[in-house]
Amino acid sequence: MKKTLKKQLLNVKEESLSSPAVRVGLIVDESHFLETDALKQEIIQNGIVEDNIKIVVYRDSLKNKEVYFYSTFSLKDLNLKCEFTDKGINEFISDEFDLLISYYNEEKPFLLLLTNNSKAKFKAGFSTVDKRLNHLLVNIAPENYKGFTEELFRYLKILNKI
Repeated sequence: MKKTLKKQLLNVKEESLSSPAVRVGLIVDESHFLETDALKQEIIQNGIVEDNIKIVVYRDSLKNKEVYFYSTFSLKDLNLKCEFTDKGINEFISDEFDLLISYYNEEKPFLLLLTNNSKAKFKAGFSTVDKRLNHLLVNIAPENYKGFTEELFRYLKILNKI
């Protein structure tokens, strides 16, 4: 999987920075961060319509009988060809979001693969993750989701994205 990811990262395309952020995709690693709802509310408070936000959550392990509010995946949803087998994840990848927020600070290959394969026009994430994946990097602790959204939207305003 790492070999495939390295090949794909060599061919990262630069997308247009001119379109405003209306549709937002959010990738969250809930292995370490459990405030997904609060993060979503912060994004809404910054002017993004709730219906225009689509969230995908990663967990190290999924419990069979537990019902998840957001589309949730784990390592089991990746086949040997480094392709996602879950229909919801593949729909998320093919959606052309105006903004993709990669809310994880640990370089897990399947999260990097998901971010890289996304058709989003503009990508933002943490500075601790591979710099080739995101157009905008925020240097802040993941626990500080309010600070993250404040910094993110401050720079999005400067870039005329909102």
